[in-house]
Amino acid sequence: MDFSSTIKHARALDRDDPLGRFRQDFVIKDPTLVYLDGNSLGRLPLKTATYMERAIREQWGESLIRSWNEHWYDQSAQLGKKIARIIGAHPEEVIVSDSTSVNLYKLAFGALKVREGKTEIISDDMNFPTDLYIIQGLIKQLGAKHTLKLLRSPDGISSDMSKLQRMVNQNTALITLSHVAYKSSYMYDMEWVTELAHLNNALVLWDLSHSVGVAPVNLNGAGVDLAVGCTYKYLNGGPGSPAFLYVKRELQELMENPIQGWFGELNPFEFHLNYRESEGIRKFLTGTPPVISSSGLEPALDIILEAGIDAIRQKSVSQSEYLLSLVRQLLSDNGIRVGSPEIVENRGSHISLKHAEAYRICKALADPEVGDGVHIPDFREPNNIRLGISPLYTSYEDISRAILQLKEIIAAKLYENYPNTRDQVT
Repeated sequence: MDFSSTIKHARALDRDDPLGRFRQDFVIKDPTLVYLDGNSLGRLPLKTATYMERAIREQWGESLIRSWNEHWYDQSAQLGKKIARIIGAHPEEVIVSDSTSVNLYKLAFGALKVREGKTEIISDDMNFPTDLYIIQGLIKQLGAKHTLKLLRSPDGISSDMSKLQRMVNQNTALITLSHVAYKSSYMYDMEWVTELAHLNNALVLWDLSHSVGVAPVNLNGAGVDLAVGCTYKYLNGGPGSPAFLYVKRELQELMENPIQGWFGELNPFEFHLNYRESEGIRKFLTGTPPVISSSGLEPALDIILEAGIDAIRQKSVSQSEYLLSLVRQLLSDNGIRVGSPEIVENRGSHISLKHAEAYRICKALADPEVGDGVHIPDFREPNNIRLGISPLYTSYEDISRAILQLKEIIAAKLYENYPNTRDQVT
């Protein structure tokens, strides 16, 4: 293949890209850097610094405590309303709060109390480990009355729906899964799984962290009970940005928040000595919200709402198909195999490529001394090179350059120049 023609074709695709204009809304200081790690941390939107500076200089620096009434007290709910538009929920069903892990703990606890007497919890072995840790800890705290059953993937890429159907029964209290699996990018049929849960009078709790902002999510349309998600991946909220939780309206009054704190109290500023839970979605708040980091989330959500999730998904599919076509043409004889579903409907917005030397290949890709610049993927044990496609700023040229660089590194075995010692953050 003529590599120059590959780049030329990619640039033509970029010229015809209706979402291409959104790339200029993000900080891209080094145009030679290919960033394909948006499924771990999205790029910084240009307006975010302005929003956060306003929160610091004006709201904190000048207005001081007055900003709680002027801006901050309702911030969690207002941001929740914007996220609700992205995930197909009613505005009063979503609120920004805490971390994904804490929110999952809250909602899993509430779900098990609502389905008291049922003792089985179902997840899968492709779920993000912290979700499993939360459930394991919750089981201990509730007196080991529940059992966690894991659906085993037949290939480490996808799940067997017939096996899941056989696992779910009238003793199932909760099914909790990641909508898109963090390693393989396998995407569950949310509506099918939710219906399966409801047929057995179980509740379902989805982790949307690897789908929100980049894949279509319609919680109300699918009849979903509960969901959580982070905002620092495809929502571009920044490192440590607060997470969100969703509770279906019909469940809100039935659910308990196990971490009762003053922001979930009916009237926090009455300072009542006995807790009275708030009404609606606010009851799932706990402590004082992180208003500074929350302030950086709003402009990122506005970009997604302007672009439209359907258009973002359409480009995501186009770019992932383009990436896979390059892999088949250039890497099929280089020890690379695809670790993501081939069928578009079963796949999120990242592609995993498997290679025995995946870790050292990732190190070589990120080395500015190799090839035409820095190419940042991420690595997931034991052998996954994850390439995250963020359609609002990922270009076709980014993808083509990354795959061409990957071919050069593997063909010349440049990865052998790097130690196999893992960094703390991979």
